[in-house]
Amino acid sequence: MAANTFGTLFRLTTFGESHGPAVGGVLDGCPSGMIIDIDFIQHELDRRRPGQSEVSTQRREADKVEFLSGIFEGKSTGAPIAFIILNTNHKSADYEYLKDVFRPSHADYTYEQKYGFRDYRGGGRASARETLARVAGGAIAKLLLKQSGISIIAYVSQIGTIALTGNPSKLDLSLAEFNPVRCPDKETAKRMEDYLRLLQKSGDTAGGIISCYMRNVPPGLGEPVFDKLQAEMAKAMLSINAARGFEIGEGFASVAMTGSEHNDIFTKGANGLITTQTNHSGGIQGGISNGEPIWFKVAFKPVATLMRDQQSVNRDGEPVIIKGKGRHDVCVVPRAVPVVEAMAALVLADHLLRNNAPHLPI
Repeated sequence: MAANTFGTLFRLTTFGESHGPAVGGVLDGCPSGMIIDIDFIQHELDRRRPGQSEVSTQRREADKVEFLSGIFEGKSTGAPIAFIILNTNHKSADYEYLKDVFRPSHADYTYEQKYGFRDYRGGGRASARETLARVAGGAIAKLLLKQSGISIIAYVSQIGTIALTGNPSKLDLSLAEFNPVRCPDKETAKRMEDYLRLLQKSGDTAGGIISCYMRNVPPGLGEPVFDKLQAEMAKAMLSINAARGFEIGEGFASVAMTGSEHNDIFTKGANGLITTQTNHSGGIQGGISNGEPIWFKVAFKPVATLMRDQQSVNRDGEPVIIKGKGRHDVCVVPRAVPVVEAMAALVLADHLLRNNAPHLPI
């Protein structure tokens, strides 16, 4: 299985399966001498941890990160930073009945077709538990970006048909961490939570949208033609489990706008720097950051595992009924918020280093 590494200069390789001994990663390219705040990294993992609310999976995991290399006296050495997170609460017996059948909209069938063999326990490598390593690596990327004053915050802007509208620059995005669905509007969050409880009782699931807003990104990040910054972001986001759509700036809504409505007019700001009057393009033009806030949305499909019976087939193509059981999220988006932030941080950290080392082969 190839393609387990993300990034060019700031490179994260992940390993491990949902029901194996551990998941983990190796981070290459972290500059030496950077303070590695272990408490901050653990906090980021805690934000993703299962069992946070009644509408998330009740699998209980400490998700305690252990660093194996690349850190000395609290600072990065420049060597690869290796880490592991032990799996301590997996129930593999819950998946025994699935070893010969294909769950609807899961990776069971496609993995078996590609590899001729699969780990049916929780999806193996296809499990969302792999994103633990992304969050740990992304937390280190956040520490690197913090040195340049760059901040990244994501939040849930839609679950099902319940959507939060308004310009993200006008919202108090910090409020997203004070409710189970991570929506920064209290009233909208309550409606989302009530909706998920109803779905939970019926054994069904929901999808949603995560919005991400990045401040103080310097102009000049991005590598045309094929490594445009928005293209790198799109790849990062669509590599996340259950992600099904990506749009930056006005995105698909821009097709209903005229050019005069969509164009971001340049002007000289109060600080003497060039800025734009609007930000319809989402902070990226020509594949390169323009210094304005970068904002995008990621759409996630409904969780494929239902707590109700579903029809499917087994390896021989014979019809089977798959029973709804196990410990699963009703909606993945609240716990995917730190994953979106982590992947965005990995992209920006990589391009920040690429900008500062133009002499290196890319």
